[in-house]
Amino acid sequence: MRTNPFLALVCCTQLMLTGGCGPADTAVPDSGLAVLAQEADAYTQARPGQALTFPRDHGAHPGYRIEWWYLTANLHDPDGQRYGAQWTLFRLAVQPPGVPEPVSSWQSKQIFMAHMAITSPGGHQSFQRYSRGGKNTVDSRAGVTAQPFAAWLDDWSLHSTGDDWLPMEVIARHAGYALKLQLQSTTPLVLQGDAGFSPKHSDGGGSYYYSQPFLKASGQLTIAGQDIQVGGEAWLDREWSSQFLQRGQVGWDWFSLHLQNGEKLMLFQLRQPAGSEPAVNFLQGNLMAPDGSTTALDPGQIQLEPLEKTQVAGRSLPLRWRIRLPQIDRQFEIHAAVQDQWMDVDFPYWEGVVIVSGSGPENSGEGYMELTGYPPGTNVEP
Repeated sequence: MRTNPFLALVCCTQLMLTGGCGPADTAVPDSGLAVLAQEADAYTQARPGQALTFPRDHGAHPGYRIEWWYLTANLHDPDGQRYGAQWTLFRLAVQPPGVPEPVSSWQSKQIFMAHMAITSPGGHQSFQRYSRGGKNTVDSRAGVTAQPFAAWLDDWSLHSTGDDWLPMEVIARHAGYALKLQLQSTTPLVLQGDAGFSPKHSDGGGSYYYSQPFLKASGQLTIAGQDIQVGGEAWLDREWSSQFLQRGQVGWDWFSLHLQNGEKLMLFQLRQPAGSEPAVNFLQGNLMAPDGSTTALDPGQIQLEPLEKTQVAGRSLPLRWRIRLPQIDRQFEIHAAVQDQWMDVDFPYWEGVVIVSGSGPENSGEGYMELTGYPPGTNVEP
């Protein structure tokens, strides 16, 4: 489950249809997430019971309205300094299935947006790019192919290095910042939710969602022109849907954690507005063993407690949490490695490296956290 920026795609699409999209540093007012809750009956709907098929489902699903390929990496240099890297490609269909595909790629029904971010001890940098889709060939400015897998926008790419899904490589560069990482794993990918269908509301609705959370990463970051050799762990999320949020949901808090004992933990809550009835957030979690086997967490036994809020980019954000999981007798705290890991893109959000602390290796580690739907100038309760 990921992220606010599809709202930017919708607004950018409107701009492109009426004369073009401004540059990445163009000031765009903040907006809510209502667009992700808009009904999209003309598009293909995610439903439980549909088996995911690979390698087909590594590729694009143009009949669905929204989709992403989302990579995060927790990295360290030879001296043990902590770094983070994010690479994401988003796809938005601006016309439903059945509308003829235009001849010109400039009129393509598919809009792509890419995000890149690097976190270092010195701070956090984020960048973005947009493009319309083409004929989904390597000559297009942006696109995705299933086998061999490749997802790209200009020279930013996440792609298999052979005929198989893994190993793969991620590359992106902007000004004096860049990432180039090799990614490998011998552990199978994980189907989230119910065999790959991830519900997002007790009344129905959801997405197709799978992860490759056991990736080993090695390569190089470039920060302000300086090359740094790094290695660590990475996590790839894949998700597609046509109506992501259900009406009344205002945002989410998302955690993807690498624990020191080799386990991985995915956890999220979709928030209802403060004071709403019923004021019950929708929770989901999955504990993944080193061999790829999973334990679905009982939503009624997931306890997320914000411990401290910090002002970042004019917002009051919960950057420190306590997580209790009595179902598996586990408890730990999470805090941001760098407070200001604000994604300063057209429609911003907080996404960054977190540290997990607790008793023993099963309750300690590191990972990524994402916070969306916190408008500026307010003290929003999670």
